[in-house]
Amino acid sequence: MGDGTPVVLLHAGVADRRMWAPVVPELAAAHRVVAPDLRGFGDSPQPGEVYADADDVVHLLDALGIERAAVVGASFGGRVALEVATRHPHRVSALVLLCPAHRGLDVTDPVVQAFGEREDELLEAGDVDGAVALNVDLWVGPEATQEARDAVAVMQGRAFEVQLAADEQDPPPQAERVEVDPSAISAPTVVVSGAHDVRHQHDIATLLAREVPGAELVELDWAGHLPSIERPAEMAALLLARLGG
Repeated sequence: MGDGTPVVLLHAGVADRRMWAPVVPELAAAHRVVAPDLRGFGDSPQPGEVYADADDVVHLLDALGIERAAVVGASFGGRVALEVATRHPHRVSALVLLCPAHRGLDVTDPVVQAFGEREDELLEAGDVDGAVALNVDLWVGPEATQEARDAVAVMQGRAFEVQLAADEQDPPPQAERVEVDPSAISAPTVVVSGAHDVRHQHDIATLLAREVPGAELVELDWAGHLPSIERPAEMAALLLARLGG
């Protein structure tokens, strides 16, 4: 959508491509915007095979005839963005990481540990609605409207639907682990952190801003974990300022 320099928007693990709907129109005024569903989210199935999200993103760029793009990733999408920049550095012109996930830091935050245990319990008991509510309560910040919270619930519910069904396949899908060395990232990078996010996410943002060469850290005093959902107009402005346009 749109013309200009390409920008790829990679969604959070509690969402899908629809999370970007409020910011796409403004970005599309200056950029060619691509917002895919990663495997297991939205309208993208999760076949029973080995795959890498980073390779999927590059295959999509190939199909669209895009040689290089800025990559914006939220949460889980931030981790995928880092993997794209690691595995295919020549395809990434810039990175913007919104409260990104990162495997390079052990989870010691008791809030996140308790969340993971409770989510597993709810899903094992078949209480998908309870697991959805748990995710919305933790990951959607105080600035989000009720409409936005409801939208995240719908997207998270869809993700559970696709992923739980995929796990029943023989063989099940197997995501390849792509190791990321932040110090080897060559793309200009902005890391965004929300003041109301969990401590583990603050620690990730601090680590990446310190270890990625030349990275800029932007701390939002109003934001939770999903700033582009919580204040989309402000995030569209931030993205345009950092990416041009």
